[in-house]
Amino acid sequence: MQLQGVKRKIIQAISFEVIAVIMVSPFVALMFGKSLTNAASLSILLSFLALFWNFAFNTLFEAWEIRQENRQRTLKRRIIHAVGFEAGFAVLVVPVVAYWLNITWQAALITDLGLMLFFMFYQFGFQWAFDKILGPPRSAMVNDQ
Repeated sequence: MQLQGVKRKIIQAISFEVIAVIMVSPFVALMFGKSLTNAASLSILLSFLALFWNFAFNTLFEAWEIRQENRQRTLKRRIIHAVGFEAGFAVLVVPVVAYWLNITWQAALITDLGLMLFFMFYQFGFQWAFDKILGPPRSAMVNDQ
C-alpha cells in the first residue's frame, strides 16, 4: 500500500501521537506523583504541539530530501531525522513542562532530555514500521516508483 502527500503526513502524525500519549502518560504520572488525568492532559497538550511540529518538520525534511542525489532512507538519514525532530521539539517543550509540572526550567530540561532519549528510539522505530507498512514517501523513493 502506497500512501503519499498530505494524507500520509496526517495519518503518520496522528498515529504517532496517539501511541505516544498511551505510552508516556502513565510514566509521567508515576515519576511526578501526578494523577493519570493530569499527566494525560499534559501528554495531550504536548501531542498537539508535536502534531504541528511533526507536520512542519516532515514537510521541511521531505523538501530537503527530494533535492538529494541519493534519496534512499538510510540509517544515517533516519538518525538525522530523529535527532532533528527531537532537538526542534525540545525548544517548544521545556517551558510547557516546567509550567505544567511546576518545576524549574533545569528540571524540565532534564525531564525533556529523558523523554527525548525515549522518543528518539520511538521515532526511529515508528518511522521504520510506518514506512514498512505503508511504503516510503515519494521523497525517499529511489526511482520515483
